[in-house]
Amino acid sequence: MVEGRVGRLFVAVPLPDEIRMALADRLETVVVPGKAVRPENWHITLRFLGATDQVAYERFLAELDGAGLGSEFAVGLGEMGAFPRPRGATVTWLAVNDGRERLEELADHAEEAAQTAGFAPEDRPFRAHLTLSRVRPPEDVSRLVEEFPALDLRWRCRSIVVYRSQPGRGGVRYEPLETFPLGG
Repeated sequence: MVEGRVGRLFVAVPLPDEIRMALADRLETVVVPGKAVRPENWHITLRFLGATDQVAYERFLAELDGAGLGSEFAVGLGEMGAFPRPRGATVTWLAVNDGRERLEELADHAEEAAQTAGFAPEDRPFRAHLTLSRVRPPEDVSRLVEEFPALDLRWRCRSIVVYRSQPGRGGVRYEPLETFPLGG
């Protein structure tokens, strides 16, 4: 790693291990096209930061630390969807049915902290989701999306985490760098 560089970073809501295992079990018989995100990498991204140097990273942490992130809350996953649309999907995902408003608030805090720390504004609106796969070339997943049974997986979001993407032989691994607990 280049001196002064922290790496490619993002801030996200982690999934508890029991939810990760339950979701992996539910998806075991589902054929999701594309390159699947490994269960250990599942999360709900609040803000992607990209390649980050030490100074910007420390500014971001300081801003996020003072943001008043609020209390813990319930999160629930539901139906499957696709970006940009099911007929030409490049990403398959699971929707967040419960906790979406609080996730939007956390994403707003992360966005404000990022901009104050010197990052360019995010060019896409925040949409709470859990990425399942990246599909290249795009594919029609309409039938999969329509037939996928809605999930009812719920947990308490108790923290947000800043992660570093670590490329490796077995694929990308996400290393937690900093955890920000939410109030009880």
